[in-house]
Amino acid sequence: MSAIVIGVDGGGTKTRVVVANEQGKSLADVEGPASAVRPGQAEHSAAVLAETVKRALDDAEMSNVVPRVLCVGVAGVGREPERQALWQALAGRELAEEVLVHADATIALDDAFADGAGVLLIAGTGSVAFGRSPSGVVARCGGWGPSIGDEGSGAWIGRRALSVVTAASDGREPETALTGAILTAAQVNDVNDLIAWVSTATPAMLATLAPAVISEADAGDLRANAILSMAVEELVLHIRALARELFMDERAAVPVALTGGLLKRGTLLRKRLEQRMKSAVPGAQVQSGDVDAARGAVRGALRFLGGNAVGV
Repeated sequence: MSAIVIGVDGGGTKTRVVVANEQGKSLADVEGPASAVRPGQAEHSAAVLAETVKRALDDAEMSNVVPRVLCVGVAGVGREPERQALWQALAGRELAEEVLVHADATIALDDAFADGAGVLLIAGTGSVAFGRSPSGVVARCGGWGPSIGDEGSGAWIGRRALSVVTAASDGREPETALTGAILTAAQVNDVNDLIAWVSTATPAMLATLAPAVISEADAGDLRANAILSMAVEELVLHIRALARELFMDERAAVPVALTGGLLKRGTLLRKRLEQRMKSAVPGAQVQSGDVDAARGAVRGALRFLGGNAVGV
C-alpha cells in the first residue's frame, strides 16, 4: 500500500481534514468542529483535531493505517508558544509518523502562491494576512486574536453590530434595521437579552451575526453600511501594510489572494474590498481562483515527504 498523508485546515468555525495518497489524490474529505487554538487550550484543539482525523481515516477505510505525515494548519498558532503546545499535544496522540503544525494562513499561502510571492488575506471568524516577498521573506499582519485584534473579521463585525443595536436602544443612535436582524440572528426576543447572550458568546458565535449585518447593508441600512465600510478599511490596511513591507510600495505589482468565509467570490464584502484596493493598493493583482487551505496542507505534507504534488 502506498503511503498516505493528511492535510488539516483548522479554523474558528470548522475543521476540514483531507486524506491523500502520495500522488496527492484525495481519498477522504471530512469536516468537523472548530479547532482554532486559544491560549492555554491546545489540548482541547488537539482533541477536536484527533477525532476529526480519525473520522477521515474511517471514511477512507484506512482506520488501521498510520499516515506518514500529518500537516496541520490551525488558527491561533501563529506564535511559537501556541504552536509548540499544539504540536506536543498532537504528537502525544500518535496520529502519524510525523506531525507538522503551521498557522492556518501559512498553508493557505502555500496553496495560493506555491513558492511564489504574494499577499494572502483571510477573513472569517478572525482575520490575518500573510505575505511572501519576491526574495522569499515571509511576514504577517494582524491575527492578534478576538480580544485585541482580528479587525474586519466576522467576530469584529458582530461585536460592533451589538454596540450599534444597544446604542439605538438607548436613543444614542437613530433606529436601525440591525436591531431586528441581530435579535433574530442571536435568537433572543429583546435587546436586554443580548447581555446574557454576549456574556457566553465565543468568537464563532459573534461571527454568526456578520451575515445579518451584511444583509442589512445590502438592503441599504446606514449603520450596517458604516460597519461594513469600517471592516473593508481595516482589511485593506492589512494588505497595504504587507505590500509596503514586502514589495516596498503599494503601487508595485502585488499578487493578492482572498479567502475565508467573509471573502468568498461574489460576496458584498469581497466586492467592496476589491473596489477599495484599486485606490488603496493600486498595484494589487487579485487572483480569481479559490484558495483551499486544506489542499495547501496536503501540499505541505507531500513536500515534507518528498512526494509529487501533481494533481493536488
